Amino acid sequence: MMMIVGFVAGLALLIVGAEVLVRGASRLALRMGISPLIIGLTVVAFGTSSPELAVSVKSALDDQAGIAMGNVVGSNIFNVLFILGVAALIVPLTVAPQLIRLDIPLMIGLSGLLLVLSLDGRLGRVDSLLLVACLAAYLLFLFLHNRREAPPPSEKANTPLPLNLCMVLGGLALLVLGSRWFVGASVEMAARLGISEQVVGLTIVAAGTSLPEVVTSLIAALRGERDIAVGNVVGSNIFNILGVLGLSGLLAPSGIGVSAAMLGFDMPVMIAVALACLPICLTGGTINRWEGGVLLGYYLAYTAYLVLQVAHHDALQGFGAVMSYFVLPITALTLVVLVVQERRRHT
Repeated sequence: MMMIVGFVAGLALLIVGAEVLVRGASRLALRMGISPLIIGLTVVAFGTSSPELAVSVKSALDDQAGIAMGNVVGSNIFNVLFILGVAALIVPLTVAPQLIRLDIPLMIGLSGLLLVLSLDGRLGRVDSLLLVACLAAYLLFLFLHNRREAPPPSEKANTPLPLNLCMVLGGLALLVLGSRWFVGASVEMAARLGISEQVVGLTIVAAGTSLPEVVTSLIAALRGERDIAVGNVVGSNIFNILGVLGLSGLLAPSGIGVSAAMLGFDMPVMIAVALACLPICLTGGTINRWEGGVLLGYYLAYTAYLVLQVAHHDALQGFGAVMSYFVLPITALTLVVLVVQERRRHT
């Protein structure tokens, strides 16, 4: 009974916390002359990633490498496929030029870097220090970029500055508490069902710790703050790799172990998902409803694959073959055609 109460109460806190955070962050951006995109890439993205940070750091300290790494990889896959997919189904998402020029390519590059650093089967202290250093450089770049291109401060947000700050901090606090209750209840459910540690990290924990991003992006999209909605997802993925794994690897007694299954399947899927963002965003600078449907469909297929893998189902081999030799190539060809058409339209 307490498990169900924690599940429902955690979800409620996530919804309230996301609403408060988006309101406070958008008003703060207006008053301080900071673009909503920068707020989405930093304050909102890093704040909504705080559950991933808490879960991965604790898992790394407890030597639960499967959960620590699976949480980040699963969250990054979930963020793009599920969150952007559902948000785009509700309202087509406008993608800011900076995201297309810088942040999405950076997300793709960092996904590849994580795979390279993990090829020896472990994310060690030196690897983690490199990730943290990259995070510091990224934040410095965003700060300098905003100083050059910041919009003028606006009085449209007529609430006092201290109240806006309290809304941001209060929203983050509710998100962290709600995620803690929700993830705790979800992990307990999974343990009773006998699901493996890595799959728990890739699915239940990843989806649970990404719920702040889900609710925040959906509410931001519905409120017309589309820069925050998309920037939140991209910024969260960047922070998950650089901040969450970087700090977790530094604090873990012996680094973070990376399984062969993670190297051979889940990380390549994360890279493919990141790569899929670029051609979609290039086709008109928007993520349309049908593109959102494709992203959501792929997340359901990925989850189905993990479920079949856990169950050792006979359909696993055939399912993997269909995805590898039919669905993925057709999708890649479609994206290439869309990019070519878009370029011809602008020439």
